[in-house]
Amino acid sequence: MYKSYSMEIGGKTLTVEIGRVCAQANGAALLRYGETTVLSTATASDKPRDGIDFFPLSVEYEEKLYAVGKIPGGFNKREGKASENAVLTSRVIDRPMRPLFPKDYRNDVTLNNMVMSVDPQCRPEITAMLGAAISTCISDIPFSGPCAMTQIGMVDGAFIVNPSQQEWDEGDLQLTVASTEQKVIMIEAGANEIPEAKMLEAIYMAHDINQTINAFINTITAETGKPKHTYTSCAVPEEMFAAIRDIVTPAEMEEAVFTDQKQVREENIRKITQKLEEAFADQEEWLEVLGEAVYQYQKKTVRKMILQDHKRPDGRAMDQIRPLAAEVDLIPRVHGSAMFTRGQTQICDIVTLAPLSEVQRVDGLDENIQTKRYMHHYNFPSYSVGETKPSRGPGRREIGHGALAEKALVPVLPSVEEFPYAIRAVSETFESNGSTSMASTCASCLSLMAAGVPVKKMVAGISCGLVTGESDDDYIVLTDIQGLEDFFGDMDFKVTGTHDGITAIQMDIKIHGLTRPIVEEAIARTRQARLYIMDEVMSKAIAEPRKEVGLYAPKIVQIQIDPLKIGDVVGQRGRTINEIIERTGVKIDITDDGSVSVCGTDRAMMDKAVEMIGIITANFEAGQIFKGKVVSIKEFGAFVEFAPGKEGMVHISKITKGRINRVEDVLTLGDEVTVVCLGKDKMGRLSFSMKDVPKSGKSV
Repeated sequence: MYKSYSMEIGGKTLTVEIGRVCAQANGAALLRYGETTVLSTATASDKPRDGIDFFPLSVEYEEKLYAVGKIPGGFNKREGKASENAVLTSRVIDRPMRPLFPKDYRNDVTLNNMVMSVDPQCRPEITAMLGAAISTCISDIPFSGPCAMTQIGMVDGAFIVNPSQQEWDEGDLQLTVASTEQKVIMIEAGANEIPEAKMLEAIYMAHDINQTINAFINTITAETGKPKHTYTSCAVPEEMFAAIRDIVTPAEMEEAVFTDQKQVREENIRKITQKLEEAFADQEEWLEVLGEAVYQYQKKTVRKMILQDHKRPDGRAMDQIRPLAAEVDLIPRVHGSAMFTRGQTQICDIVTLAPLSEVQRVDGLDENIQTKRYMHHYNFPSYSVGETKPSRGPGRREIGHGALAEKALVPVLPSVEEFPYAIRAVSETFESNGSTSMASTCASCLSLMAAGVPVKKMVAGISCGLVTGESDDDYIVLTDIQGLEDFFGDMDFKVTGTHDGITAIQMDIKIHGLTRPIVEEAIARTRQARLYIMDEVMSKAIAEPRKEVGLYAPKIVQIQIDPLKIGDVVGQRGRTINEIIERTGVKIDITDDGSVSVCGTDRAMMDKAVEMIGIITANFEAGQIFKGKVVSIKEFGAFVEFAPGKEGMVHISKITKGRINRVEDVLTLGDEVTVVCLGKDKMGRLSFSMKDVPKSGKSV
């Protein structure tokens, strides 16, 4: 049965077609927002996957380059692995939707969103987010929808609903908010130091718009939705919980988890699990879910301690941050390094500086190839949590954490004109026990300052958690959550910013939404915490950016030349510029407007390269003095190269004051000589004189 539905969002028409394509999927919707077209499908397996204790949800965001009229590069000429943007978009779709599936559901579910056409006025990401929600709501897959998402941008202080790509890229706010019919369930933001009150205003503007979208989704679901299918529950039997409590009392479990040492807690739980395995040795069906049962027992214990007893597992107050430490310059020879420690979370960040030719090219669903001047990469090796497994490269989590720290610091980076470098920061996780992405933000800021990057302001980040009770007003907000509180709590609310405002937010939850008082308290708590971190810890490690880059970092000198003379510097087939590079060991970048960057570590060689470029691009006039080398000798004179690719002739009569019969009587190949420019001869060649050089003359 074919149905088409439309509504206006942000002044643009969203059209949803149901029943036109993909009839064999559990749910499918073809969406058009403006001329952006996305096909969203939801599928589920018939049976639960054996041997797992989690919900196997997979969210895919597929960027098809035909959507923007491009043929993929490379040998195969087809799309390869997902881009960083595709991974991040998949995560933004996953985070609000995952909590709305049943907790005991173990069937494989895949939400696929394929971008088929892109209108720059209507971003495909928001279209895919809505498509994923709609296709799941109308499917027979158990799901507590609807949920809707809206993006808010800000240009010149004014909010824009679902901004165009240009407004999104150039504005001061990039906010995505997901909501159910009652509450906010996900926040993702990058911001140019937006004050907390302004951010709250934008969040709840998006939340209000989401309610109109939810009503729209309800209409579609009522008319086209399938009955939800039944499934095999993987919940732990209540009689098993009762038996476990007889063997391990609540007091024993509380004692096991009440410690600030992660290793001690894990050992305590290992002993409890071993004890239960021995007790249930003859009950195979219980042994299959014992891991989940112990997890649930820990969860109930921790939540009861926090919510009812107001006790955190490590004994901290609800708003207390774990012990902090910060230092810089711990790694020799790198361009900048810093380590930030918060409890059992420890990040070492290393900064590398390079000329602008090293910027990252990003080819995606955009009309032009974009570049990234600042790159932040995050690594999470298994040893950081005391495990052993081979490294297989960055996964979605690593990409997401790196992008969040990158987003946090971009607003305070100097402009290209102020600091003409490409910058890469790498956060190595040495130890992890909660919120490594926020520790990465702090470590990266310190490392940038130590490297001599003139960041405008200091940035710090912190995460708040949440434990909720039976009612909306029964909750506890926790500052600086550790791993256990994250695993067993209801929220991970990360906020980064300066003294003046927010630069990034990432919030995901495990429950069906947050009330406004919770959001307001979390934002207020994170502000208080990040100010403390900056003032009491980070500023004591390094108070301001160093005035110069380090000894081993490349130095960059920028000069401006006439754009019409770029060809003279480059030379035929790059001969001239390559000669300069070979002689001096520098790197040279030239832009179309005549901006030249000379990069190197040897200041003398950099100055020599600048001198050569200055000579090559000079407007040659009589009286200018040059130093050069004899490169060719003829009967009528000698040719002197005074810069790579630049030669002038000294006539035999201009070599010495007295008469000579042969040029070779005075000059040999390779001689270093000083000459004065006489202008150009009839053939347009530069004419030089050695005998007319004034004694006090200085070379150009």
